[in-house]
Amino acid sequence: MPETRLGHRVPMPPAEQRYGPRINLLIRPAKLVTPAGEFLCVMRDVSAGGCKVHLFHPLPDSPAMVLELGNGDRYDVEPVWIRDDKAGLRFVNPVPVEYLLNEEGVFRKRPVRLRVCVPAVIVAGRDACPVTLRDISQQGARVEGEAAVAVDQRVRLEIPGIANVVAKVRWKRSGALGLVFEQTYRLDELAGVVMKLQG
Repeated sequence: MPETRLGHRVPMPPAEQRYGPRINLLIRPAKLVTPAGEFLCVMRDVSAGGCKVHLFHPLPDSPAMVLELGNGDRYDVEPVWIRDDKAGLRFVNPVPVEYLLNEEGVFRKRPVRLRVCVPAVIVAGRDACPVTLRDISQQGARVEGEAAVAVDQRVRLEIPGIANVVAKVRWKRSGALGLVFEQTYRLDELAGVVMKLQG
């Protein structure tokens, strides 16, 4: 099937047009940040000039995006081709491949977090408190609100349109809570959840 570029058919770029040799990666979760929201993806291979990603849903029509890794590193990218659930992205500025392979940084082991802003409810026993869901990952979430809960307390996170999630309070500070889910999301499940939350 022919690739598309922002809704227009374009030929697959031949190997000689790639920016340096491609290096195959294991699954490397990341996200694409666009004006329309944040979208989970998986980097499959990479070179100094670009990378190929696996998509879980169609990309928004945007000529420029930011690829953000789990460690917080951000790279400006431009879509070159899109075919089915794959996309080729070009780095606006060449990136040393070893940075992407090692993914070193302050949050090296941190799962990819997708920023959202949706109303939710924290239920602890008989108490229910409205909160705002601010980010979500496979393993947990951050909410803002004045919920009367304690660290290590078991709670239920209720989000409209999404199945309830049982979690434990990991941390609490300055009107915010960090939650750890009892059952983690698969990557495709998380992508579907975020799509619903972003409308």
